[in-house]
Amino acid sequence: MHDFISSLPEGYATDVGNRGVALSGGQRQRLAIARALVREPDVLLFDEATSALDGPNEALVQAAIESVARERPGRTTIAVAHRLLTIQRCDRIFVLHRGQVAEEGTHEELFQRRGRYYDMVLAQSLDREVVTGV
Repeated sequence: MHDFISSLPEGYATDVGNRGVALSGGQRQRLAIARALVREPDVLLFDEATSALDGPNEALVQAAIESVARERPGRTTIAVAHRLLTIQRCDRIFVLHRGQVAEEGTHEELFQRRGRYYDMVLAQSLDREVVTGV
């Protein structure tokens, strides 16, 4: 985050406008995530946290979220996502269907069951081995 702030025209003194209007959507999203992480709450809730980010920034933010989620014992981190790549390495994944939990497990467990999660993985081409047969 420091590198991002340092890259702004006036660094930490840059006026980003009311509610960050001078920033792009991705920049606002990264800044909001950083602010949440700095507070070190007992519960973190990310709702489509990387949805406004490009690929490289999504990977950086995802790595930071995973690192922070694991470094503090007792912290609960909940990630709501439609892009399964965002949640693939979570300890537990809950698949909702019509407001109910349809499946629950790790990525590997859910993928092996070949249920709703499996279908979503194939639709998003996350597991290239299955899609391409490699």
